[in-house]
Amino acid sequence: MPLNPHLAGVLQMMAAAGRKPTAEGTPAEGRAGYLALTVGTRKPEDVVPVASVQDTTVDGAAGPLRARIYRPGGDGPFPTVAYFHGGGWVIGDLDTHDNMCRDICRGAQAVVVAVDYRLAPEHPFPAGIEDAIAAAKWVVAHAHALGGNATVGVAGDSAGGNFAAVVAQQLRDAGTALAAQFLIYPAVDHARAEYPSLAQNAKGYFLETATMAWFYDHYAGAIADPLDPRLAPLQSPDLARLPPAVVVTAEFDPLRDSGAAYAQALRDAGGQVDEIPGPGMVHGFFDMGRWSPGAQAIVQRSIGRFGEVLRGRPAGG
Repeated sequence: MPLNPHLAGVLQMMAAAGRKPTAEGTPAEGRAGYLALTVGTRKPEDVVPVASVQDTTVDGAAGPLRARIYRPGGDGPFPTVAYFHGGGWVIGDLDTHDNMCRDICRGAQAVVVAVDYRLAPEHPFPAGIEDAIAAAKWVVAHAHALGGNATVGVAGDSAGGNFAAVVAQQLRDAGTALAAQFLIYPAVDHARAEYPSLAQNAKGYFLETATMAWFYDHYAGAIADPLDPRLAPLQSPDLARLPPAVVVTAEFDPLRDSGAAYAQALRDAGGQVDEIPGPGMVHGFFDMGRWSPGAQAIVQRSIGRFGEVLRGRPAGG
């Protein structure tokens, strides 16, 4: 279907602003620009209400990490979700993804623990994913103390979706069973270049392939094997026995086809998967609901489905 008209207007405004492309700037410039686009455009009335928000720390691979706990209203205990923000492993933080975590907390009726893992290029691969694995293990161990029950899931968008997928694989291998994984337009395969969406959506739809290359070079560059499953979870030789998944893609996203391929690979390995396409959507639409009712409808539907899967309702075949 055509590009969502509300999102088309957003993209036009961004283009008219004349901001330097992320791929032409420094990491510091990219972080400042992303903060301005997210937090800087968020009005008080846009903030999703939850019962409480608490800043804290969780264990990372090399020391404590900043984290933020979101708790829903109502009678608990609730499922608990470890959340990893997007931003190409280079940009993004607790504040850029605050409203997304609030949406998941409220819509899935879950305690959400957002993790501020170490970013590249200051901390290249595998620092960030090692932080995510350590933090997820911490969340599992402390779920009851956080106000949750024994049910724990993982979630993330884009690069954070990459982390959520890898964490699910790594915790399975460590003998820890997660209840669900919520992969929002995840980056799951850097080893293959034949996905049609990479060419179809290379430029003009918020995330561009030049920006993807800039992110990857800062995060992994020449130091990592692109087939390493900790970097490209679709390349894992074993995708069996993973938690049920809700996988969200966007039609006008370079990552669309690799995300869909991961959903299919999970099914082929016997997994339960709900694949939720985003017709007319662009990468990043989960934080664009304040501009697009169509985007917000998909956000709410997919979060609601994730909440059901967390509570044991089987994902689709």
